[in-house]
Amino acid sequence: MASPDSQAPVNHYNIALGVCGGIAAYKAAEILRGLQRAGCSVRVAMTKRACEFIQPLTFRALSGSHVVVDDYAPDNPDPIAHITFSQTADLLIVAPATANTIAKFARGIADDFLSSTYLACFAPVLIAPAMNTTMWEHPATQRNLEQLRADGVHIMEPDAGEMACGTIGPGRLSEPERIVARALEILASAHARDLVGERFLITVGATREEIDPVRFISNRSSGRMGFALAEAALRRGAEVTVVTGITTVTPPSGAKVIRALSAEEMAQAVASETANASVFIGAAAIADYRPAQRAAEKIKKSEETLTLTLERTPDVLSQVAAARSNGMLVVGFAAETENVLDNAIDKLKRKNLDAIVANDVSRSDSGFDKSTNAITIITKNSEPVALPVMSKREAANRVLDVIVSLRSHGN
Repeated sequence: MASPDSQAPVNHYNIALGVCGGIAAYKAAEILRGLQRAGCSVRVAMTKRACEFIQPLTFRALSGSHVVVDDYAPDNPDPIAHITFSQTADLLIVAPATANTIAKFARGIADDFLSSTYLACFAPVLIAPAMNTTMWEHPATQRNLEQLRADGVHIMEPDAGEMACGTIGPGRLSEPERIVARALEILASAHARDLVGERFLITVGATREEIDPVRFISNRSSGRMGFALAEAALRRGAEVTVVTGITTVTPPSGAKVIRALSAEEMAQAVASETANASVFIGAAAIADYRPAQRAAEKIKKSEETLTLTLERTPDVLSQVAAARSNGMLVVGFAAETENVLDNAIDKLKRKNLDAIVANDVSRSDSGFDKSTNAITIITKNSEPVALPVMSKREAANRVLDVIVSLRSHGN
């Protein structure tokens, strides 16, 4: 990975850097300098405990701006600093982030300047934890991190090694150049308009295959991932049409929405829209089978057993891939419970897709009706990229990054 010194300056961004009280606080100065070399302006906020490890004067000299510790302090030039500080930032970085601050963020506690700033922040947030290994691995800390991921916060996992206390294990602050690189990735995704001119067609949610007027076959898909993709694509400049089955969340404003209850209805809706699309993403959990016959009346509970004969539904993803034209990109999803990678690669090849997103829906922190996801993105000509647990919003942008890359390489 390139160091900040070798990075070409990016578009001008305003960064808010929060520094918490830990032995790694001195590394925040390196993060600040790395961001400046990348063309960013940086303002710093410190907790009172952070001042016991490094003085505000250091950051003031480096940033050229007042360092806020207590917004009620007489020397603070801004009486509502927690509002203006956060809402003029393109990204809030907290490094190092202590277990205490992580807990405050996760529970919405605002009892100091930094935690108040977090609650008032509209911008993306990146936190880089640093703490003793036992504290990092404690269930309470892990619960708080899971909540922050669900809230859309980017987590920079700590490195493993020897801590100041002598403990060996995960908990060391990630290297400053890695934090800077991740910050620049987030900024690029958040502010990119790299999908202008693309027309996305995305299937979302679950289908229902009726047994009788009362009962149906379906699955647990909520539509969260599909709608996250639609929202992210809209933000990045694309036109978006969603063909949606049953969902537990609402579609993003700005997208054209077509309702489709069954697999057959979804197949017909997709067929009518495919000619207008340049990118197709099959994120819906379309039922693979449906009853061969639908009972006209409710089936009475008269027998001990009921036998249903099922037949295959239309394979929407294969149909789109086979009929594509004019350089359309086709991306599928593979929700698996075993042999996740092998099954996804097989699906990618068998259906002739440009990319596939695999996720293990048996995990407690990923899959159906969860706000987080742990995905692996696989393309035809590159190694699988396994991503850690993150919000579905962030996962959506990672998928879109791959689509942009595929397009730039002539796919």
